[in-house]
Amino acid sequence: MHSGPGLIVPEDAAAPLPERIHSLDLIRGVAVLGILAINIAGFAGPMIGAITPRFAPALAAPSQLDEAAWAFGFLFFEGKMRALFTLLFGAGLVLFHERCEAAGRDGDALQLRRLGWLLLFGLAHYLLLWWGDILFLYATCGIAALLMRPLPDRILIWSALALYYGWHIWGMLDAATAIEAETALRRNVADPTQLRLLASRMEPVHAWAAQELREGALGWLDLLRIKLVERPFWPVQMVSGAFSETLPLMLIGMVLYRTGFFAPGTRRPMSRGRVKELALACTFAGLVLTALFLGWAWPRGFPPVAMQAAIAWGLAMPHVLGGIGYAGLLVLAAPWPGATWIGRRIVSAGRMAFSNYVLTSLVMTFIFYGWGLGLFGSVRPAGQWLFVFGGWALMLGWSAPWLGRFQRGPLEWLWRSLVEHRVLPNLRPRPD
Repeated sequence: MHSGPGLIVPEDAAAPLPERIHSLDLIRGVAVLGILAINIAGFAGPMIGAITPRFAPALAAPSQLDEAAWAFGFLFFEGKMRALFTLLFGAGLVLFHERCEAAGRDGDALQLRRLGWLLLFGLAHYLLLWWGDILFLYATCGIAALLMRPLPDRILIWSALALYYGWHIWGMLDAATAIEAETALRRNVADPTQLRLLASRMEPVHAWAAQELREGALGWLDLLRIKLVERPFWPVQMVSGAFSETLPLMLIGMVLYRTGFFAPGTRRPMSRGRVKELALACTFAGLVLTALFLGWAWPRGFPPVAMQAAIAWGLAMPHVLGGIGYAGLLVLAAPWPGATWIGRRIVSAGRMAFSNYVLTSLVMTFIFYGWGLGLFGSVRPAGQWLFVFGGWALMLGWSAPWLGRFQRGPLEWLWRSLVEHRVLPNLRPRPD
């Protein structure tokens, strides 16, 4: 949902922008690019395509290329980009408060105002563009994280781990019987009770996919009416389903920032050697665990019940390990981007992550929904990568030129002005 949703720092309008922590801008840039690689399945539709490549009602069976393309995204992006975004949001809560204190301002009041506006942005994003909004979720969980911010690091970590793994273990236990029934069906030994259980699980999925295909062909006003009349509380449902993942990751991000992980040497410094050890270990473990599951799921046809359970609950450990690992690798790489064209472009995209996130929703819903090009439900997993690459090119292409003329992205500027209760200047002064 960074210098958009993750990090905004209050400042006097007449003062220069505070020195930025470039590792955070780099991480934001990679995260906003990477999240599209996962969201594309939801944009292209139907939603079940994000869980398994073998279920596409409007398409023929996926090719080996489709499965390979889907598996690539699953291995390197699924869960890990979401974790990376969320860890960074938690770090942003602490950074915001520290800079408020340094400026002699009430950080908690400004944070609540900031998160309140983000919540409204999330509602608008959901109603006007896409059901997969994370801004409302991040605002809600951010308020809870803000209340817990004064707690010691040890309590934050143990609270985060207890909630995170407790919720995920409970989810896997709840899904175990259905996974067993799916396995029995695949082996042609399912009994009537197992068949009924599977039907109760899959019939709503099939019905929802069919409904998505119908709605994907509708115009913008029809979709708005459906959200307002039939699903006004969808963002609240998303919070109830993801709170126990999102809040713990924010708390972990808060602790990582406090320990100097995101910018070694800035506070209680974490040495680069320690960051390197943590980054390599977490990245390796996250990828290996994901690959092991992929090695089980792929030959079995990506069974939907098991896949849904794994993505929602079972891969909790590789998701958080991958997020921390990626963050550490990017922290270590942070000195490099400034010397390269592509690195500067990624950093610029990160400084405008909020604007880029919403712009992506606008462009992709136009491409796939009926009020635009109407490609919903017709693009295979391999073909979806073409739109991912196009989205990356767009974000990398416009962010740097915009920041060459303006201090902030358009939505970053609007959000900041609303929080400050005044219209902030955004044009960069022309050189004499």
